[in-house]
This record gives sequence, C-alpha cells and structure tokens, in this order.
Amino acid sequence: MTSVPEGRLPAGFMTPGTSSFADFLAGHSPDLLPGRRAMGLPPGHIEAPHATTIVAATFGGGVMMAGDRRATMGNIIAQRDIEKVFPADEYSCVGIAGSAGLAVELVRLFQAELEHYEKIEGITLSLDGKANRLASLIRGNLGMAMQGLAVVPLFAGYDLHTGAGRIFSYDVTGGRYEEHAFHAVGSGSLFARGSLKKLYREGLTDQECATAMLQALYDAADDDSATGGPDLTRRIFPAVAVIDADGYRRLPDDVVGQVVESIVSDRMTNPNG
Repeated sequence: MTSVPEGRLPAGFMTPGTSSFADFLAGHSPDLLPGRRAMGLPPGHIEAPHATTIVAATFGGGVMMAGDRRATMGNIIAQRDIEKVFPADEYSCVGIAGSAGLAVELVRLFQAELEHYEKIEGITLSLDGKANRLASLIRGNLGMAMQGLAVVPLFAGYDLHTGAGRIFSYDVTGGRYEEHAFHAVGSGSLFARGSLKKLYREGLTDQECATAMLQALYDAADDDSATGGPDLTRRIFPAVAVIDADGYRRLPDDVVGQVVESIVSDRMTNPNG
C-alpha cells in the first residue's frame, strides 16, 4: 500500500469521478457500505429489532407519510418510540420497514448520496433519479436480506416538474414500483391498505389525509401485534411527514395527538371504525 504523507488526503479523494457518493465509497472504502461487511453470520434466524408499519398517501397539495413507533424483536417490544420516517432531502422522505439497524444506516447513506449529488452537480436530483438511487442501495443489501436482515423502505416526494406527490415501493432485490394514491409496507400493511381503501378519496385536504392515515395505522395496530397503536399515557404518537411545494415538514406531536385523541374517542363507541 502506498503511504500517504501526514496531513494529506488519499489520492481517491482528489481524483475526479461520478456524482454518486455510494460509488465513491464503493471504490475507496467498500466495507462501509450496507451489505458489504463480512459478518460471519451463523445459519438460522437472527433476532434483531424490526420496524413496521409505514403508510403514504397523496393529497391535493402533495404527499404524506406516517409510521407507527414500535420496533419488535421476535415477540418482544424492543422500542416504543423508534423513528421510522426520515427526510431524504428537502422534497422527499423515506420510511423504513424491516431490519431497523440496517434500515437506518441505509437511510443515512441515501441522505448523504442526495446531498453529495447536489453539491457536485449544483442541482437537485429528479424524483425519479432519487427513487432509482434508493433502489440501487437496497440491491446492495441483497446478501444480508438473504440471511434474514431485509430492508424494504417506502419512498415519497413532491415532484417539482409535475407539481404532485408521488409514492414508490420496493422489494428486497431493489425492484422499484410507483404506487398511486396510497400504499403501505410492513407487517401491518395488509390491514392498513384495507383501511385506506375505504377512507381514501381524490382531492383530500392535508388534514383529511393525515386523519385517514392515522386511522389506517390504528386499524393495523388493532390486528398486527408488531404495529404500535397510539400510546396516550406516554404521549407517543405516530410520526407524520408532509411534503408539498414548500418542502418537507413533520407535523408536531401536539397536532398529531389531537387527531389521535379524536380517533380514540370515536372508537370508544365504534371500535371497528
């Protein structure tokens, strides 16, 4: 190995390359990429915290994403207030489902990838380009997914070219699929999508959309033990993100709490919604 003078950056940092941070990392320090580490995992099932459930839906001004706050490890609640919805950049967000540790690491790499591209190119990557880059990162984790540590995120953003919100889902091989109107991932997704089928309609306001998604998460928690319902005693509520023409923002907990309390109150007389 060629020695590097003290205080000098290695040659790889000074050589022009692509605008992809992940490609740079693959050439310089591939062991830092998710799925590239030799972990020597034993055969059989691995008990690690898993994250569920994420829902997303478009509304008149953009797109929303919400996630419950529970992480499970087998039949144990590993964490009650985990964060599952993250900003990817100013006009997009990503929600995690699957192996929580790897998912959070992949999201951080995705955030760095988008920021690196913007600094190198001087423009923001298109929404389709962002969705494609996330697909390639998921594909790089395929080896870990085959050992039971899968990461299956949900991606949503506001398309500046069309002026509308869009939603993208993925499979463990990195397959990318654009969803329309609404979608859900995670162990409670079956129940959440069934709920949204009844509640969703075109032209929802942001408040109506948020209420529909929180209702869907409530229904998912009602039938899926891995999905956490609203915790009124600890004041732990689902995370709700909004992306519109003004960019990404997260709804404050007190605002979400008011909607959740209204839903819980209504369910006292109508448990099935």
